[in-house]
Amino acid sequence: MLMTVSIRPAEEQDVIGVAQLIEEIERFYGSAEIQTFDERHAQVKEALFGSPPLASALLVEDENGDLVGLAAYSFLWPAAGSSHSLFLKELYVRDTLRRQGIGARLMAELRALAAARPGCSRVEWMTDHDNPSARAFYKRLGFTEFDGKIVYRVDTGTV
Repeated sequence: MLMTVSIRPAEEQDVIGVAQLIEEIERFYGSAEIQTFDERHAQVKEALFGSPPLASALLVEDENGDLVGLAAYSFLWPAAGSSHSLFLKELYVRDTLRRQGIGARLMAELRALAAARPGCSRVEWMTDHDNPSARAFYKRLGFTEFDGKIVYRVDTGTV
């Protein structure tokens, strides 16, 4: 059954719902250690609504008002030359709503946000090599994989 959803920017009253959705995302990725709700709530509030905010998010809300997906992103500088890019950090749609075009709508919204922002030259994101469903999703949307970068990561020892 297709469900009607809306996509909108996160607002401060969404912090609890986003924190709950982040736990769902962590479980989806198989995380064995889930932080406490209070820690996650504080981190979401700081990331999205701190001064300055670290990130932005588009939220997918179903017809019942429940949050069922998100696209978390930040603007990075520099990109090409002295321009900047919109970097998509997380794209997630609840499993019961996948394959209904919601992810494609989120990607279109992100592209529109980037195009509307002066000096933003591109949208960038990553997915794991061993995530064939995500890779197939992006391929269906007409995006090609870019193999020119290798990602490095080091933990800071904080959560």
